[in-house]
Amino acid sequence: MKAAAKLLLRATCAFFLAAPLFLAQFVQAQFAGMTKPKQYPWSNTALSPDARADLVIQQMTLDEKILLMHGQGMPFFTHGPSESNGGAGFTEAIPRLGIPSIQMADSAYGVTRGAAAGRYSTALPNDLAAACSWDPQAAYAYGGLIGRELRAEGYNMTLGGGVNLPREPRDGRTFEYMGEDPLLAGTMDGYVEKGVQSNGVIGDLKHYAMNDQESGRNAVNANIDKRSMRETDLRAFQIALSISHAGAVMCSYNRVNGDYSCENHYLLTDVLKKDFHFDGFVLSDWGGTHSAVKASHAGLDMEQPDQYFYGEAMKKAVQSGAVSEAELDGHVHRILRTIFASGVFDHPTVTSVPDADAGAKLAEQIAEKSIVLLKNEDHVLPLTDGGTVVLIGGHADVGVLTGGGSAQVDAPGGTVVAPPAPKGPMDAFMHPQWLRDSPLRALSAELPGAKISYLSGDDLDAAADAARRADVAIVFAYQWESEGMDLPTLNLASAQNQLIETVAAANPKTIVVLETGSPATMPWIDKVAGVVEAWYPGIRGAEALAGILTGKVNPSGKLAITFPKSDADLPHPTLVTPPPASQPNFAAMGGDISNFMSMMAKGLPPFQTSYDEKLEVGYTWYDAEKKAVLFPFGFGLSYTTYAYADLAVEKGDALTVSFTVKNTGKRAGTEIAEVYAALPAAAQEPPKRLIGWSRVELAAGESRKVSIAVPRDRLTIYDGASDSWKLVPGAYVILAGGSSQDLDLRRTVRLP
Repeated sequence: MKAAAKLLLRATCAFFLAAPLFLAQFVQAQFAGMTKPKQYPWSNTALSPDARADLVIQQMTLDEKILLMHGQGMPFFTHGPSESNGGAGFTEAIPRLGIPSIQMADSAYGVTRGAAAGRYSTALPNDLAAACSWDPQAAYAYGGLIGRELRAEGYNMTLGGGVNLPREPRDGRTFEYMGEDPLLAGTMDGYVEKGVQSNGVIGDLKHYAMNDQESGRNAVNANIDKRSMRETDLRAFQIALSISHAGAVMCSYNRVNGDYSCENHYLLTDVLKKDFHFDGFVLSDWGGTHSAVKASHAGLDMEQPDQYFYGEAMKKAVQSGAVSEAELDGHVHRILRTIFASGVFDHPTVTSVPDADAGAKLAEQIAEKSIVLLKNEDHVLPLTDGGTVVLIGGHADVGVLTGGGSAQVDAPGGTVVAPPAPKGPMDAFMHPQWLRDSPLRALSAELPGAKISYLSGDDLDAAADAARRADVAIVFAYQWESEGMDLPTLNLASAQNQLIETVAAANPKTIVVLETGSPATMPWIDKVAGVVEAWYPGIRGAEALAGILTGKVNPSGKLAITFPKSDADLPHPTLVTPPPASQPNFAAMGGDISNFMSMMAKGLPPFQTSYDEKLEVGYTWYDAEKKAVLFPFGFGLSYTTYAYADLAVEKGDALTVSFTVKNTGKRAGTEIAEVYAALPAAAQEPPKRLIGWSRVELAAGESRKVSIAVPRDRLTIYDGASDSWKLVPGAYVILAGGSSQDLDLRRTVRLP
């Protein structure tokens, strides 16, 4: 009896212990059955996205169609009950038809504004930094992380994907873009958006097109010939689209050759939809829509973030016949098609907690590939364990800088450096933030035998004295950038330059670490022993930087943008700035965002900028003008050395360029081998263009044959007369080497 009683007791306990689990599973199963998505004719995944979109359109009312074509405001000014997830914008769901809301979030280098809702987002290295890895696989992982965290936070569309070429490197958003070469920028951003979309999130490419400055961005008219536009800025978009098949393209604020980008028929229809075969939808930048009829005819599919023109005004335009029903259905079809093609319809987002550890690890890995060693005189780097090292300036004791504006990824726990006192309404939105990732702490962990200290650098005498007593002095200098403003100069603040000069005079082993989003000029370059460009290195940037400085990681990053000697060497030495009438004063409106957006919708008087440099962007400008630069495109040092030999070119449907790279140093490293082409004189092109590259991992003393396929389209030019791409017959000089100005190998081939 006792044994039986014990058995009964155990069974009873087991039942009560297991009952909650069984009950939970039962309820979950019943709930899952209750919430299973309703089946519609367009739920059939065997149908193409186009066929599914057409089935929906057949059932839609005019009001439902228009509802899909505009936003409902931003989180801080929505209209009535809001479905907003807290992102930059959204479209309302259409429950009757099962069409989900499109929830959009800015996410250039991570999902923005998450902290306000208690969400975590990984701050990756900024986009220009990632481009300096020249690593498409890293770019895919970069986008994949952003896509996963978007879904985890309840978003199904990114508003990242900046691919504008920096014709104006002082542009406040240069840090959001992928460098100055269309092949590199288009490839890297294409893989970022491909990674985003691999998570069932709609990808986006922006800002289409010629959005190359923030000063007066809502009014500036960019004047440029079609050939130059097609071969440079638009070529970058074309390459990015061919790789990513992004579901959306965001048209920009500025005018191009007289028409706003968002009502520019040539850009949106002739080039994007016809020549590029883009089958997704075009949405306006926020407040970049200025008409209903003209914008519709031009090819704008969606107005964001509101409905100044694509709401009641669009409905009246359709009812009057100014916009045909067929044209309206074309816009709706593109939006619906993208919802189906992306997986947004079939795989609704389920909020979850992002894997912060995995995000931080990836951020560190990308930063390690992105940091560029620019100068290393007398092998001052890598640092050895032992001795004394002093870090000076740049808040290196507590954190690393990030970029601002709509790309800003909130620092977990808030910025570790208090922002300056606000001077206007926008300062709450646009102010420097520093991630809680201390270079002092990270470097101390890598060099446990060294005595490492920190000084703010505010006192120049104290900084000089500390530098004099140290074996090595490292000055941390920075330049903050943000949407909505341009840099007045590429030169650092005078106080920072003075600090560097002072420390360098006190210690010949002075190293400068730069945290910038654009190139920086360096009047002190001949006085320092080392320079490291860390960019905005992300949430684990300090650890990545410590790895580079100590040699734990061999630097492999190479510049995706030229560093000029001075502003005077830029194609536009003086930044083109708008007159007061073309520069709205947000503060004067009392910070009323609704009034501000309304004024943007009405439009501003234009002012002009002309891109007379035409095809010559970045390194091609300096080549053509024979201007010396501080550091050329494609440049980056390593702790080992490489040699190139045996260049061969095989002709076929694509050229195959092969050569040997040898690691001639004493440690393993990764070399980015670059290939350029000089086209025949009849092509009337800049001296050379990038046509391919390869990341080559080599052990000490190892040699490897590298083969790079060069498709025909990388050698063609745009012919405006025939509106086509042509290969100019003649002699092509193929060059290979370690940077755009270090090309020891060359071979001439004749192409028909």
